Amino acid sequence: MPCPYEMAGKNSLFSVIFIREKVFIHLHIYSFIMTYESFKVEIENHIATVSLNRPDKANSLHDKAWEELQQVFENLDDTPEVRVIVLAAEGRVFCAGIDLAMLMDIQRFEGVKCEGRKREMLRKTVLKLQETITAIERCRKPVLAAIHGACVGGGVDIVSACDMRYATQNAYFCIKEIDMGMVADLGTLQRLPKIIPTGIANELAYTGRKMYGEEATGIGLTNKVFETREELMAHVMEIAANIASKSPLSIRGTKEMLLYTRDHSVEDALNYMAAWNAGMLVSDDLMAAFAAAMSKEQAEFSN
Repeated sequence: MPCPYEMAGKNSLFSVIFIREKVFIHLHIYSFIMTYESFKVEIENHIATVSLNRPDKANSLHDKAWEELQQVFENLDDTPEVRVIVLAAEGRVFCAGIDLAMLMDIQRFEGVKCEGRKREMLRKTVLKLQETITAIERCRKPVLAAIHGACVGGGVDIVSACDMRYATQNAYFCIKEIDMGMVADLGTLQRLPKIIPTGIANELAYTGRKMYGEEATGIGLTNKVFETREELMAHVMEIAANIASKSPLSIRGTKEMLLYTRDHSVEDALNYMAAWNAGMLVSDDLMAAFAAAMSKEQAEFSN
């Protein structure tokens, strides 16, 4: 899996071990950069800032971007120094969705004579793209989306898989697939109705209309709306720093429980919670938190 790392900071201590094509990082470091073609990833103070980085293409997602998106979140999940992730974007917009050239490439399946095999290949392609979006949700670290400008199609799929969303007033969300003669197929229709009222989700899916920042915050899609991108990023980084200061083990467990509860009954979720705490409750983090509370100091946790 190609993913070179570039160091930032002359006092950095750094080592990389490749095991079975997985990248494992052992370091004591102020900051470092993971290098990708379509994303900019900077890590500092336990916060990974992931930026969509195709501003000349409105951060649309082509083949390479889809491939790297999954790599980014799987690599960050495997990086102990990262405790929280901020997902943002370079340029004027957050994400214009899937690259049209990639969408038109669907015509390659027409060369397959057998209808059954053709449909099987198409299904496999959709499942692969779904898995890419799910990598965001599956990442054990909380993901905070900072959205400005357009968030369209695949962009909505992406932010629906994040833990929290924040936006500027000029940000807008649009399930554009309906205007392209398609059914949104990468997670929006599955996740959005669990984030916002069903009627609003249905309206957005059926009409393809734009929903701007203020309305998005009013219905709970975004946590807060800001006048400028600078204010947006300052607030999101403040929230991220707060999360990064907590017990990493407890944060990861909390995300696990929240996602499990979303998809299961209260009884099942309580049972899983009991099993989780039976295994994870007595930890070094618990002792560190108790000691910090007694001394009225900030707790220090290992990764």
